[in-house]
Amino acid sequence: MNPTLLDRLLAISALFKRNEHRSLKGTSLTAARIQVMQTLFHGGPSSQQALARTMGITPRSISSLIDGLVESGYAIRAADPHDRRAVLVTLTPMAHQEMRERQLAHAEVSRELVRAIAPEDRAAFDRGLNAVFRKYDEIVRRG
Repeated sequence: MNPTLLDRLLAISALFKRNEHRSLKGTSLTAARIQVMQTLFHGGPSSQQALARTMGITPRSISSLIDGLVESGYAIRAADPHDRRAVLVTLTPMAHQEMRERQLAHAEVSRELVRAIAPEDRAAFDRGLNAVFRKYDEIVRRG
């Protein structure tokens, strides 16, 4: 029996996870901490509550993740200048550098993956991949 599209996507996902695990080896970072850093890198400073909502995790979980980022020098907590009751989480310069390096690495892997597709097939592949993403997002949101 041939693998289904979902089988292949799951296999690719497993490869991505294995590669990410390898890239984090020897650091204080985890996949979950990287996800928090990506959210802050792209969205800017945020309250822990907003981060928890954005990431779909509990406030207790986000607090633990941020504790780890603060302890390892990737984030700081500071008073929100607009709301003295709130605390903002901000990435440190070290975290910004880490995220820029990860973006460069992702761009290189992306270029390498695209080179595996015949040039005349790339536009169709991109349209198909976007369609699969939109449909799967719809399925997940439906629950």
